[in-house]
Amino acid sequence: MLIGYARVSKSDGSQTAAPQRDALLVAGVDPERIYEDLASGRNDARPGLIACLKALQPGNTLVLWKLDRLGRDLRHLVNTAEDLRVRGIGLKVLTGAGAQIDTTTANGRLAFGIFAAFAEFERELIAERTQAGLAAARARGRLGGRPRKMDRAMLTMAMAALSDPKAVAADVAKRLGITTTTLYTYVNGDGSPKAAGTALLRTAAGDELPNTASTVQRSA
Repeated sequence: MLIGYARVSKSDGSQTAAPQRDALLVAGVDPERIYEDLASGRNDARPGLIACLKALQPGNTLVLWKLDRLGRDLRHLVNTAEDLRVRGIGLKVLTGAGAQIDTTTANGRLAFGIFAAFAEFERELIAERTQAGLAAARARGRLGGRPRKMDRAMLTMAMAALSDPKAVAADVAKRLGITTTTLYTYVNGDGSPKAAGTALLRTAAGDELPNTASTVQRSA
């Protein structure tokens, strides 16, 4: 059984799924077995695609007008195709880049293997760049990872919340949209500021520091 998938990104009339549907019909896909999405290819969680992948059964073949209709991220394409292969489902691309892909044939599997090799190469390059960037940062006395997102207003709310003995740090961090690790970097469990919190308050308020966590609680 052939099952088709079509996708367009814009709803302003400049794009239509009609050419894709026509090509899928010519390829032998039943019109009742064509799934569609109106969404960007960068979004992997598309309702039509999710429904399409769920509908596919072993022995079926997923047919695409062009490979980029399935997605624009090479790793996502490779991972999706590999998942289909494991499930015993074929993948066939009708035109454009990747038109030689038809995993139901030996030549098509070879072509897809080349795409998979490029995806693996891309992953290795990204990993190497990341490691090089972290090493350079450490050499300059900086730690890797995302920058802190705590600001003075959030810190004040965190101090006030944690000054309540019944407060749960994980819940406070979740409400503020930060991790518990970030929370404890700035605030002690009793709501008093740590060195990083004191420095942030001093920088943001021109050396105007709260005396204690209880002061923050009374003013809240």
